[in-house]
Amino acid sequence: MKITEIRTWLVEGIKYNWTLVKVYTDAGLTGIGEATNWPGSPLVEAACRHVGEVLIGEDPTRIDYIWSRLYRDMNWLGQGGPLLSAISALDIALWDILGKRAGLPVYELLGGAYRKRIQLYANYWFLEGDGSAESYASQARAMAALGFTACKFDPFAHTSYNYGTDLADNLSLTEGQKQLALDRLRTVSEALGPGFPIAVETHAMLNGPTAVEMAHRIARQGINCMWYEEPAGPEFPDAIAAIKRQIPLPVCVGERLHSRYMLRPILEKQAADIVMPDITRCGGISEMRKMAALAETYNIPIAPHNPNGPISTIASAHVMAATPNFFRQEFMLMDVPWRDTVIDTPLPVRDGYFHLSDAPGLGFDLVESELQAHPGVRVARPGFYI
Repeated sequence: MKITEIRTWLVEGIKYNWTLVKVYTDAGLTGIGEATNWPGSPLVEAACRHVGEVLIGEDPTRIDYIWSRLYRDMNWLGQGGPLLSAISALDIALWDILGKRAGLPVYELLGGAYRKRIQLYANYWFLEGDGSAESYASQARAMAALGFTACKFDPFAHTSYNYGTDLADNLSLTEGQKQLALDRLRTVSEALGPGFPIAVETHAMLNGPTAVEMAHRIARQGINCMWYEEPAGPEFPDAIAAIKRQIPLPVCVGERLHSRYMLRPILEKQAADIVMPDITRCGGISEMRKMAALAETYNIPIAPHNPNGPISTIASAHVMAATPNFFRQEFMLMDVPWRDTVIDTPLPVRDGYFHLSDAPGLGFDLVESELQAHPGVRVARPGFYI
């Protein structure tokens, strides 16, 4: 069996584009994958097309060899970014093909299921309203009513992630911004109750002293904090470790750790309580399972980062089904209505869980007409990250 064609689509998502791929073979089997990353989605799209051309004529079942070949031949461009997103998408698609060839779901190929109901936590449940604490609280109650038992949000002033737009150029907060963040967290916590964990997102957009200060102030509120996310950027593993030692909240990092090679120093420095690699950025199914196994050797649970398109959600669920140290998986509660129509079956999310089936491969296919009906955004517009 040989790879004969690889197609790539840029599709509009709720705040940024999805990059989706499909691999075709001469045996009639196909596989689907996702490379979503941003800002710079046209770069990711171009990387998928270029890397795809390299794989024409290859045996799609040589998954680990193909991963290693692409990474070793192309990491002159760097260890992450568009290249590794392209590798991620193609890796996911090759596992899909292998599962279809074997007549087994991908999680069976990964060693079998510890679980087939993948517990989710909700993100993007807060997109309506005026940004007030009360608005967040009402949306939180609606989210919990759907069966979710944990959530995440950024309570700070990060309405835009673009440097120099809504952010102070030294990554500080005014006292008013600090108070608003605490008000939002306290009001949401009161609305959900003490048994409902809340992950506090910072987007690595606080400087070190501010991150430490806010962690202590959040802790004094008595909030059930599931984790304090990215208190410093991935460039600073020593700083993350230092912050972790100074604060009373658990620390989670990983969405910008591309591959096990970038995860290793975080684990060695004991800089995280939980890690959250992103399957469309870290190297796909092959690399996420290796990162999970590496984290397991440090007794660290894994909670996949997943603010992406539908294939990311599906592929992450398959890996987590076969992962002993799984904690929870992120899920975008609010999204574009075509999230469920660009695939041939809607995402099986009920009562706060993703329900895996016994279908071979990933168990889904792309609907090409729907992909074409919702092309990616290529001209800048407010609130959208191209």
